[in-house]
Amino acid sequence: MKEIKISSDMIENAHIKSKEMGPLRNSIVKGDGNIAGFIGEQIALEHLGGTWKNTYSYDIILPDGRKVDVKTKRTSVKPNPKYDCSVASFNTKQECDIYAFVRVMKDYSVGWYLGSMYKEEYFKKATFWKKGDVDPSNNFTIRADCYNVKIEDLNFLTGEI
Repeated sequence: MKEIKISSDMIENAHIKSKEMGPLRNSIVKGDGNIAGFIGEQIALEHLGGTWKNTYSYDIILPDGRKVDVKTKRTSVKPNPKYDCSVASFNTKQECDIYAFVRVMKDYSVGWYLGSMYKEEYFKKATFWKKGDVDPSNNFTIRADCYNVKIEDLNFLTGEI
């Protein structure tokens, strides 16, 4: 896990991109996470390198052509390695090679690059949850059908591999 201070430029870029895009269709939080999502993409880009593309299927193209989709969650605490990283079931058809996971503090002061996992490996290791299920490990009620992997089970990929 790598902590990254969020700059005013990152926040400004996120506001611009969010305004251009508007609310995401199928957004679990009805577009409320767009700013955090764009900040998360910039955090992953800072760690991985590559080019910021931001398409439906992927957000970053690494120098060797691999496509990375960044999944960001907002938080009010430093992430714990036992916390989950999620991919919503309606996003499983995205044409990416790698998922990268980021947490962003709700006040946009700091974020964490949590790690990455190749898409195929992710779904082999993930636990499937249905909307309304309650995860007994943390009492969280699942908001949408999704697949979860713990932070501690992620790889710490870099753009060079």
